[in-house]
Amino acid sequence: MPPIAEPAMRLAPLGAVTLGGLLGEAVEANRKGRLSHFITDEHSPAIALFAPETVAGDEEGDWYGEHAGKWLVAATRAAVRAGDDALLARVVRVADYLIEHQDADGYLGNYAPPRRFMVKQPPKPVTWDGAPALRTWDIWTHSYLILGLLELWKAVGEDRYLTAARKVGDLCWRTLDAKGIAITDLGNHFGLSATVLIDPAVELYFATGEQRYLDLARLVIDQVEQEPRNRLLSMALAGADPSEIATGKAYQLLWNLVGLAKLYRATGDGRYLTAVRNIWHAVRAHHLTLGGGPWGGVAHRSREVFNPASVFSPEAYVETCSTMAWIQLNRELLTILGDAAFAQEIERSAYNDLLGAQAPDGEDWCYYSFPNGRRTHTTYWRCCKSSGAMALEELSAIAYGVTADGAVAINLLGPSDAEIVLPALGAVHLRQRAAYPFEGPITIEVLLAAPARFAVDVRIPDWAEHAVLRVGEERFAATAGRYARIEREWAPGEVITLDLPMPVAVHRATQRNVQESLAPGNVPVAQEVMRYDFIAVTRGPLAYATGLVDGFKRGETVRFAREPVAVADGETIRLEAEGRAPIVFEPWYRAGGRQDGVWRLTWLGLAEADA
Repeated sequence: MPPIAEPAMRLAPLGAVTLGGLLGEAVEANRKGRLSHFITDEHSPAIALFAPETVAGDEEGDWYGEHAGKWLVAATRAAVRAGDDALLARVVRVADYLIEHQDADGYLGNYAPPRRFMVKQPPKPVTWDGAPALRTWDIWTHSYLILGLLELWKAVGEDRYLTAARKVGDLCWRTLDAKGIAITDLGNHFGLSATVLIDPAVELYFATGEQRYLDLARLVIDQVEQEPRNRLLSMALAGADPSEIATGKAYQLLWNLVGLAKLYRATGDGRYLTAVRNIWHAVRAHHLTLGGGPWGGVAHRSREVFNPASVFSPEAYVETCSTMAWIQLNRELLTILGDAAFAQEIERSAYNDLLGAQAPDGEDWCYYSFPNGRRTHTTYWRCCKSSGAMALEELSAIAYGVTADGAVAINLLGPSDAEIVLPALGAVHLRQRAAYPFEGPITIEVLLAAPARFAVDVRIPDWAEHAVLRVGEERFAATAGRYARIEREWAPGEVITLDLPMPVAVHRATQRNVQESLAPGNVPVAQEVMRYDFIAVTRGPLAYATGLVDGFKRGETVRFAREPVAVADGETIRLEAEGRAPIVFEPWYRAGGRQDGVWRLTWLGLAEADA
């Protein structure tokens, strides 16, 4: 049965788009670096975890098994995108090894039999991370394995990969439906780490059309609603802030929302889309850095949870895994609704917090990134190294799409080549050339075999007031934050020109503490007992940062006679404050040379008189 909710946009297939510029360099470094070296065969540590002799004694309960499925997804996409037959052959070898050791009941994980998700675990007190039983990531690992096997099945068409994924899904269905085990017993954060099963369950439905996989996704939601601290759907529908759902764990919560968005596509049930949009708006308004990364962890035991909406800190934690999940959530909403806002969020995250977490060699990644803080490359097993690799492999497909009414959509700006097939017309080749994201002028060549009439939708960023869009001397309306449509008869080789003004934008934020109390007569009053004001700068899609101020200071307070003065100077920005030498900012992603251990300062203190 096909999905009920017809998408507003279909994204480009793998191999149709070649990214250039910053994004192209990043995805190629990723393919030649981590994706080619981290896993090469069944002896690589991340796959050796699944060897029968290792599985028999594994009762530790950690997340390491996730790397297999994540690598299958990202490496398959990279191999197809780049025509890398050697990498694809390694993916096939690893996948075949994994399914060779799949149990007859469908189990494909790396846990010893007594610790598997099919076995009800003895209860223990709920810990700070919301784990109600022995710590387990078994469903989590299987969720990524399903996604990885489905990705490979779509790429090579071999049914053994679909069969293996279905066997896992069927085992999950039997366990949750008949064994009296609830999904919230199988993951920490009051179940959030297991309820991510919604996503692969719906993907199994898309692949097979079999109703039981939709039933599995709905069963997960029904069981979540029985956990009072994680009533995901009803709390999102009621307008809860994401920090209030379960533990507020950003990565898991956003991945759950990806599943809900897919469930809307599969069923047309508007509740799922409303819930997703409610949380999207809350994250967008209160929980993103200037670089587009979901942040949290201030004054909290877990560094990876959303803070209450009223909290701000320049030392906020951004987990690269959360950036990946935010990009995936915006991908789903872009597909469903076709709104330029979702493409813009993807672009902002990609050019800033995603690239800013990757090292130039394509191997190293930051687990945590900070607006103000030290860049630290993480250790071998950390989740974010595989999540960053996955996120980069999302970008080429997102860059272009085809709208429901047959227009070519340009979603990501920057150098790229795309061959997009339009219904009833055939292939259209588009070539973007630009110094973007550093400068505004962009040219888009429209390369055709013969004249043809069709529409091109060009995304105009919401910061680009007074953008100019033209073909030759003909100008077209270009509203910031929207797609601008050019519908006309195209001659081969015609060029779209987009001029984007890129003034420096100055941003302010306040870190405060407000104490609530009662005045005489029981009148509620709020007293501000702590306040620090900050200033930061952006230009176009890029957030900017400086290093240690004057070579040694981890922070600085600046003042201005009137309004802050920030001047673009090539690819840098000079902040000209009173009483000191100008402070030079550069794009945040590359501040300090992208080297391990360097400091990046996005926010500077603003003097009291200027607050």
